[in-house]
Amino acid sequence: MNDVAYSVSPDGERFPLPTPEENAAEFGRLQRLAEEHRAAGREIVVVVGVGFVGAVMAAVVADAEDGDGNPTKFVIGMQRPSVRSYWKIPLLNRGLSPVKSEDPEVDPMIARCVRDKKTLTATYTYDALRLADVVVVDVQCDYLKDELGDVRQGQADMAALEQSLAVIAEHIPADALVLIETTVAPGTTEQVAYPIMSKVFRRRGIDTDPLLAHSYERVMPGRDYVNSIRNFWRVCSGINDEARRRVVRFLGDVINVAEYPLTVLDRPIESETAKIVENSFRATLLAFMDEWSLFAERNGVDLVKVIEAIRVRPTHANMLFPGPGIGGYCLPKDGGLGVWAYRHIHGWEDDIFRITPLAIDVNDTRSLHAAQLVRDALRNMGRPVAAAEVLLLGASYREDVGDTRYSGSEVVVRRLTEMGAELRVHDPYVQHWWEFEKQREYPSPDHSLRRFFRNQDKLEDLRVQQDLEAALAGADAVVFAVRHRAYLDLDPDWVVARAGGPVAVVDCFGILDDDRIRRYFELGCEVKGLGRGHVKRIKDAVRDARERRLAGGDG
Repeated sequence: MNDVAYSVSPDGERFPLPTPEENAAEFGRLQRLAEEHRAAGREIVVVVGVGFVGAVMAAVVADAEDGDGNPTKFVIGMQRPSVRSYWKIPLLNRGLSPVKSEDPEVDPMIARCVRDKKTLTATYTYDALRLADVVVVDVQCDYLKDELGDVRQGQADMAALEQSLAVIAEHIPADALVLIETTVAPGTTEQVAYPIMSKVFRRRGIDTDPLLAHSYERVMPGRDYVNSIRNFWRVCSGINDEARRRVVRFLGDVINVAEYPLTVLDRPIESETAKIVENSFRATLLAFMDEWSLFAERNGVDLVKVIEAIRVRPTHANMLFPGPGIGGYCLPKDGGLGVWAYRHIHGWEDDIFRITPLAIDVNDTRSLHAAQLVRDALRNMGRPVAAAEVLLLGASYREDVGDTRYSGSEVVVRRLTEMGAELRVHDPYVQHWWEFEKQREYPSPDHSLRRFFRNQDKLEDLRVQQDLEAALAGADAVVFAVRHRAYLDLDPDWVVARAGGPVAVVDCFGILDDDRIRRYFELGCEVKGLGRGHVKRIKDAVRDARERRLAGGDG
């Protein structure tokens, strides 16, 4: 028994990994279920990868019904039985979501599909692919950067996706539709996936082409997670006419195409490029604001008020305050997939990209400036950043979600730790910050951001606190890093009282209005803010008022 390997869930429950001897029984279970559902006229769908996107996508497909309210799909969520990920399978089979979501629809939908409708199950065996009419591929395709702030020094991490495609081709029926939903480097479906799968098909004696399609997700974490899959526009394409026809039919069955019509493109490279350009455009808009944020800080301008003034004009309503770096799984790296594909998939030797990589580089390093503001605010109070107790409010990459992937807050923590500060973190939506707790292996071995900073070992002991009052006790600095609702209306008097005295306050996201900034100064605090150049005017006004009172000038 000492040789048994376990997969441990975020809550600490241990699940022994299945043995090879269990595989036949597991496939028998799936085969019986598939036969029952096929007899009821349902299509068998295997979703490969039940992570952040795949788990909810699997449930949305399993929840699909015809006009009479009858389920149309039976879904098998498949996850490789690794130590890191196997725990998701038994949790799903209990009707529990393996991903934390703020959307109140996620947990009931998964429970309903597993326990009541019985249209969703999960497995670890690749043999499940033998039963598929449709395979949805949600296997991660990351972009690995060799340097922070230089996206050109990096490469697409295609290994897991390529291995999965080969395994899929080894098992699926020849007429199964394979829908790649993963965001991939443009050209992947036609020039990577198709050759891999075709070669396996030929070895199996199959003389038809694999039915390959691509349709990227536009998942929005937060309270609209399910709606961003079910009730949102989709772009799709297929490698041939039959694949296009099949993907249009499949998506029409599971998402609301009546109100959100599909856009069907001629080739998968067009669909793949659409996702990369879409996210690169948004990343570029945010990076553009970085230089104006610095301009505002140095010249007495409040960038928050400037943006609000501009957004009155409808054509500029999408202008955003950039915050302390751009996080989430897509914007920080998707443009890199395009830059990499141009040379390594399509074989061009020249360098046509200027704006896209620059935007990624700017967004990657913006958080470093936030750490500098913490240092400067503490210095103005006569306190060194070394050994200072710094409380970071917000670990996730955006407001009111629990997703820490590529969060700008991570870089703030790492740089301040490198500078000698003692970090503590509060976030009402995050229980475990795996980028720190498992930093030697997460997101993958040798690719943690810890490699770009010194003195990072102690961050493995960093734990996200849920009690804000306790987290504030004894803090020397408070960093407003994310616009969580819990932070928007914090009273300065309450914050200072809980901290035990004046603190250095750094506003990274335009959270503090002028009245609260003024009150912090009145309480003896120091305030800095990204893009908040007007803060000095408020400080000077508070100082002048204090001097007048001391001189008896206020009557």
